[in-house]
Amino acid sequence: MNNGLIRIVYDYLIQTGMDANTASYLNALLLFVGIVLVVVLLDYIIWKVLRFASVNFARRSSTNFDNFLVVNKVPRYVAHIFPLLLLYELLPLAFLDFEYAEGVVLKAIEILAVIVVLLLIRSLLRSIKDYLKTLPHLKDKPLDSYTQVFMIFAWIGGLLTLFAVLTDTTIWKFFTALGAASAVILLIFKDTILGLVASIQVSINDMVRIGDWITFEKFGADGNVTEISLATVKVQNFDKTITTIPTYSLISDSFKNWRGMEASGGRRIKRALLLKQKSIKFLTAENIETLKGIQLISKYMETRNTNIDTYNKEHGIDKKIAINGRNLTNLGVFRKYVETYLKNHSAINQTMTLMTRQLPPTSEGIPMEIYAFSNDKRWENYEYIMADIFDHLLAALPYFELEVFELPTSMEVYLDKVRNEKGE
Repeated sequence: MNNGLIRIVYDYLIQTGMDANTASYLNALLLFVGIVLVVVLLDYIIWKVLRFASVNFARRSSTNFDNFLVVNKVPRYVAHIFPLLLLYELLPLAFLDFEYAEGVVLKAIEILAVIVVLLLIRSLLRSIKDYLKTLPHLKDKPLDSYTQVFMIFAWIGGLLTLFAVLTDTTIWKFFTALGAASAVILLIFKDTILGLVASIQVSINDMVRIGDWITFEKFGADGNVTEISLATVKVQNFDKTITTIPTYSLISDSFKNWRGMEASGGRRIKRALLLKQKSIKFLTAENIETLKGIQLISKYMETRNTNIDTYNKEHGIDKKIAINGRNLTNLGVFRKYVETYLKNHSAINQTMTLMTRQLPPTSEGIPMEIYAFSNDKRWENYEYIMADIFDHLLAALPYFELEVFELPTSMEVYLDKVRNEKGE
């Protein structure tokens, strides 16, 4: 640019009688303000044009990726690029007489350019992340972690560039100093490094997805994963509270992921009835006749009783004492009843494991456990199905002359004591 045009204000001020030093400062100030105003106006015009064009293009486009570009202000940051280049070329002209100020201004513009580029990269990454979240096969992936990883590298590159600009040195010298301070850096960024490694492992091994139901007792988490980031995993518990778990804890500690259950054909029911051992007995002929009236096991009782009688007669068993030979017990018949009841229950998945088993006796009675899978995996329906089954079984126990174990109340203890004292 013609130096005469640049110094036109300076020459005018000199002609009015102002001293040269003051005229130089005023000339530089006016040029600085004028160039900045022109660049700001140009930036505003370019932004308006890009905004109008991008919004109209997004409305007409068949894909929604450009919508996310607009929402995340990508056109706004793109609009800054040309004005910054123009500012870099023109602004030093205002400080031709001030070499030190010219250097400072150039560095400030370079720093501003680095910041704008970082903001543009961040907006692009956010747009890509938001778009990928709309794709069905990627909506449960930890896209936030990937975005943060790329953004970390972008910030590292930006900080290194800023360091080079501020110190007038090369990035390689910075790396040399970085090696000497690596121990301190590792200590400072320990959680970030652990989170980065954990996030990659969680993603590669497909340990957790967004939407998975997980249980993490150490952190009191029991709910659905809503967000997976570089440092934390957010879980919305079923009581609507939010638990934040460090990402690296997913690979260093044990937790339960219910995805396998939700992907299977049913949800497991595994619960036991505790039966009083004293209520277990051999069935008499009268008991057997009574139980034959229960339709679910009437055929079983008929066949089983015939087989046992035949066996005892063939082997000459003396049945005056019930323990001799083969016998039916009320617990065994009840176990068969429960199994038949479950096989005829419409809410139980008949293709998955189904059994009624007797566990080792305990001080609280004999546990008789039901192991089956409900067809409906939704929590509220699952609980209803399980309660419905055990309501029926608890009500059915008296028909088999069985009792549920319960800890004695204070009144029962007192009555037993009174009976003992009376010798009853």
